[in-house]
Amino acid sequence: MSITALVNQKGGVGKTTVTLGLAAAYAARGRRVLVVDLDPQANATTGLGVYEVNHAIDTALLSDASGSVNAVIQKAGWSHPEFPIPVDIAPSSPQLAKCEPQLATDMIGAQDRLAVALEGVAERYDDVLIDCAPSLGLLTVNALFAADRVLIVAEPAAWSSDGVDQILLNVRRIAERRAGRPEVAGIVINRLGRTRDAQHWFGVLNEAHPGLVLDPPVKLRAAVTEAAAMSEPVLALSRDGAAQAAAEFTALSLLLDPEATQPQAVTREAALSEAVLPEVALPAVAPSWDETAAVASTGEI
Repeated sequence: MSITALVNQKGGVGKTTVTLGLAAAYAARGRRVLVVDLDPQANATTGLGVYEVNHAIDTALLSDASGSVNAVIQKAGWSHPEFPIPVDIAPSSPQLAKCEPQLATDMIGAQDRLAVALEGVAERYDDVLIDCAPSLGLLTVNALFAADRVLIVAEPAAWSSDGVDQILLNVRRIAERRAGRPEVAGIVINRLGRTRDAQHWFGVLNEAHPGLVLDPPVKLRAAVTEAAAMSEPVLALSRDGAAQAAAEFTALSLLLDPEATQPQAVTREAALSEAVLPEVALPAVAPSWDETAAVASTGEI
């Protein structure tokens, strides 16, 4: 069992996209998955097809009771015609935004409320994925204290490396106080397009954080956006690019957990064979804005 927090204080980088992509990839391999939506925007909740929430994650955090997450867990609304997708969700709601100031009044245990709430619950799952809010506030700190490892989600764009540096600093400070937990699992690059600008910043992130950027990246695909809009796993779609996107997430899941049970005999190499990975040819200098405007507006694949 592993607990992974997906983080970046910068909004719009696709943390939820990667969270749900990994959840589907793990579930397709027969693994039991719990997604904890720790973002008041609740995008992971609706992305999993859950629109009616009886009790949200803020209830569990405020109760300060061991295993309190159990009372809020719901089944995801995902489906697939060929195999079940065993994903559960500890849902979020806009009320979570009001929870953070209340947690701050706990002078002793404010930072480990989520860890306490997951006690005895996380063990029922093979993988727990925490989708964090775009901040380094108390909710994200709770995720870092609860997690075994951290997966940083970044996009190939200007200033992305600065945000990653700040996250790494905070993770290391916490790990120093917690016997090395959480460890940094790596940096996953999301929405990698074909533009020179995207390729340049992809190279910058690789150079700034050698050995941490995971291969494969998640490429910019319309299928991923459509799956999110439909509240379906990308592997359930039949449109162009869906199989390749699903294969990228499968390859990423195998990279993170290479020794995990693989009931469908999926290998990382087989998954990668379905996904045409980008050839990164870096320009000597960052492209100017005029050059960037001259390429396709999205670089979508």
